[in-house]
Amino acid sequence: MSSISPANADVAPGGMDTGPAQPPRRTSLLGISLNVRQSGIYIAFALIVVLFSVLTDGALLEPQNISNIIVQNSYILILSIGMILIIIAGHIDLSVGSVVAVTGAIAAVLMVNYGLPWPLALLITLVAGGVIGAWQGYWIAYYGIPAFIVTLAGMLLFRALTLTVLGNQGIGPFPDAVRTLSNGFTDGYLGNIGLGPLGGADLFSILVGVVAVAGMVAAQWRTRAARLRYSQSVDPLPLFLLKIGAAAAVVIAIVVQLARFKNLPWVLVLLAFLVLGYSLVTTRAVFGRRIYAIGGNLQAAVLSGVKVKSVVFWIFVNMGVLSALAGVIFAGRLNQAGPTAGNAFELDAIAAAFIGGAAVQGGVGKVVGAITGGLIMGVINNGMSLIGAPSERVMLVKGAVLLAAVAFDVWTKRRAGAARQ
Repeated sequence: MSSISPANADVAPGGMDTGPAQPPRRTSLLGISLNVRQSGIYIAFALIVVLFSVLTDGALLEPQNISNIIVQNSYILILSIGMILIIIAGHIDLSVGSVVAVTGAIAAVLMVNYGLPWPLALLITLVAGGVIGAWQGYWIAYYGIPAFIVTLAGMLLFRALTLTVLGNQGIGPFPDAVRTLSNGFTDGYLGNIGLGPLGGADLFSILVGVVAVAGMVAAQWRTRAARLRYSQSVDPLPLFLLKIGAAAAVVIAIVVQLARFKNLPWVLVLLAFLVLGYSLVTTRAVFGRRIYAIGGNLQAAVLSGVKVKSVVFWIFVNMGVLSALAGVIFAGRLNQAGPTAGNAFELDAIAAAFIGGAAVQGGVGKVVGAITGGLIMGVINNGMSLIGAPSERVMLVKGAVLLAAVAFDVWTKRRAGAARQ
């Protein structure tokens, strides 16, 4: 298998991905040039947070509420990581909600009914998710059936299998370790530290946040330096420092708020490792580059020697494993596996990917963008719940946000196409 660096994946050696190499559309603000396509999602997220903070009189940013947003949306964020890879490759997966349900049911039967140790049961459940992904990936990659049809069939098949495994009833409770992973928090290893008007906060959590920010700054600085060495375009230094400073401030603010409540949720720690790992795969691994190549230009990828069928097969296996992980976390959060688990999860995961910057045609997207899209959906759900909005209004707003995100993607593509003419 030959190594390629596809034209549609604008990735500096050792750097972070920025999506396809299209002419950047920049808008000048106070003398600073902004790439609208890359920065729009984060600006929109900030505006949504500010809006609901005002509407809820600051309740949105209370420590307990921030923790609730992370914990309540953790399984959607996990699903969005796998979904963004599938969408980048130009496919879709409508079955993830049903896979969440059936794998949660498998975990419940193994842990509760058969009494298997939870680590072994978790491993078997993840393998089962991988087998489900392999089943669907085979029909899509090697048999040529469109992913929409295969996963639509899977949505029905695995929902039926869930009802069969559970006998149309819930199974629980789960072991303490699984519930801790889903709902628990890290211990205060170093005690509290005074923060003046903010009160006390866990010192260990704050140190973790500082280390995370330092790593983020170092990685972005190395990316910028690598781009400069290869004569690639970079943001002006003032804008680069502004972006890094803003991101660091947001991370520290969130960590401080979590440290003031019950420390870091374990699912946040898990998500951090997943985001880091998958970001490295999509930006520094040949496999990740090939995903972008397939979604950006399938014919060019084939001519470049990419084993398209193998790549597509494995991204669906990966989606199955992540769905199984989300299924265990969701079941552990509810403390039982139920026949209705995972309903509409696939829609939330797809929406998170598209809101986070994925392109309908494929070839574009970032893991961090998908996480941001998922958080936007979570903030909308939480904020409208805090202001007492009815469920139909919540669906209306979420639908409008999704439509606006896709419309923005189409608009930026048209502007980029016009700029090349």
